[in-house]
Amino acid sequence: QVQLVESGGGLVQAGGSLKLSCGASGTIASIGTTAWYRQAPGKQRELVARIWWDGRTTIADFVKGRFAISRDNAKKQVYLQMNELKPEDTGVYYCAAVVKQRPGGRNDDYWGQGTQVTVSL
Repeated sequence: QVQLVESGGGLVQAGGSLKLSCGASGTIASIGTTAWYRQAPGKQRELVARIWWDGRTTIADFVKGRFAISRDNAKKQVYLQMNELKPEDTGVYYCAAVVKQRPGGRNDDYWGQGTQVTVSL
């Protein structure tokens, strides 16, 4: 089994910063693409940022210039640095990863339980 656990969420004032972390544990041979999604109340889940094994990243336009995604493959951690936070960034942030449990095995998608981020005026 594979578990993804997010941390680092909380309440912050507009203009502030938070750094989210996502740690993977369990039977893992390799972790491929990892991403952060978010879901605001009453809205659909949306992709915020994605990072590939080789470090290439994509950032959604609505957070570009404010958010950055990074990863530490050795620690099986992925991070989301969020700066200049706005009230519209409020939501539950989820980590998702493509994981291979055995060398040469299949790729499976895993999700964390999410961490709440609330940005106040």
